[in-house]
Amino acid sequence: MKNSILIRPYRPADSDATIEIFLRAIREVSSKDYSPEQIDAWAQVEDAAKWAERRISRPGWIAEIDGKSVGFSDLTPDGCLDMMFVHPAFQGLGVAGRLLTRVEEEAEALGIDRIYTHASLTAQPFFERKGFRILTRQTVERRGQRFDNFVMEKFYSGRS
Repeated sequence: MKNSILIRPYRPADSDATIEIFLRAIREVSSKDYSPEQIDAWAQVEDAAKWAERRISRPGWIAEIDGKSVGFSDLTPDGCLDMMFVHPAFQGLGVAGRLLTRVEEEAEALGIDRIYTHASLTAQPFFERKGFRILTRQTVERRGQRFDNFVMEKFYSGRS
């Protein structure tokens, strides 16, 4: 049986679900690409109110399967796909692809011709399969830990 993936706009009541998805995705999925110390530094939400403010400050979407929130994404005004996470139990079902399609539709509606992201080692292959190209590999620091990731971009409207 194939479950239908519903993509809907983010609502303030979704904040706790996005925190859970974020933390579990990092701890259970990204842990294959990063050390336990890096995961401990990354998988934190220190201020739930600030998290909620950030989520509502830009267009964002929730992916649902059978009424359960299983993923989320957003888009900043300058075309940054800042967050895209899928719950570990729902990996490989097309959730991220559906979220990306919605992000791309929003970018087109807003006249944004370039989406970029800072993709983790875990997410980089997904974005590459979806037509993003690597601009650079970089090392960032968070809570005393250094992380490698990739700045990636994808152009629309026939540009490259």
